[in-house]
Amino acid sequence: MCTSGRWVRLRRGVYTTPAVLGRAEEEGWRHELDCLAVLLDLDRPGAAISHGSAVHLHGLPSRTPAAGVVRLTDPAHNRRGRGFHMTRSPLDPDEVGARGPLRVATPPRALVDHARETSLEDAVIAMDQALLVGKTTAADLARAAERARTWPGGPAARRAISLADGRAESVLETRGRLRIVGAGLPTPELQVEIRVAGRLVAVVDGWFDDAAVAVEFDGRVKYTDPWRDRSPGQVLWEEKRREDELRALGIRVVRVIDADVGPGWPAMEQRLRALLATPGPAERRFTATVRERGVRRLPR
Repeated sequence: MCTSGRWVRLRRGVYTTPAVLGRAEEEGWRHELDCLAVLLDLDRPGAAISHGSAVHLHGLPSRTPAAGVVRLTDPAHNRRGRGFHMTRSPLDPDEVGARGPLRVATPPRALVDHARETSLEDAVIAMDQALLVGKTTAADLARAAERARTWPGGPAARRAISLADGRAESVLETRGRLRIVGAGLPTPELQVEIRVAGRLVAVVDGWFDDAAVAVEFDGRVKYTDPWRDRSPGQVLWEEKRREDELRALGIRVVRVIDADVGPGWPAMEQRLRALLATPGPAERRFTATVRERGVRRLPR
């Protein structure tokens, strides 16, 4: 069957069809297919998909699947092999759930394990998104981190949790906030409503109150695939009118794009430092109120 091309071998004794494999790659669930193949091959009933693989299966951003390695946790065995890495670690019943035929670590456990071995940026990005969409809570993350306190990477997980904020509505917002904090600048408030006489003028992504500086994290998708069925031109016009009104109130506006949190960060940091060194208007004609939660941008 494999020679004829009717089947494709995923692992020893585990096969699929070219049609299923093609659909999995096209629709973004190839890693889930690889997880199932590894579990069938290893035949470890107590093992669960974990770390970055579980983060990915929960629909959260994770770079681990790109490496093609399935991450697992087993209470009794450490093992590495082609396409998988299994870690020996305790797994309580309330730390494991099911996603279809797969045993998968719950979001809090998966996020903490992921944070113990990935970069701080990747860990906080995943946690921010999980908090935003309600996959976990700050309290659940804290409990999972306390359990892993003495495990390798435990301090890194606690550091990531201390920086996580579910009000961040995009990966760019998380990356930008981490650059700001890492540079020793004040931590901006997130999702702040600017109102004049009770009328909502804007909700800004980041806000430095003393200097009255608003930070807008401008991802390209805002204009190429706008939400609420608006056209790119309409979004651009609304952004311009909103920024004009903010500036008329004495608010300085900084727009941050992807390049600004990468190679362009030194210039952006210098600009922010200069703006924050100057206080905002002495008399304010506006109020600034921090939102308690971010808004999940649902696809059209």
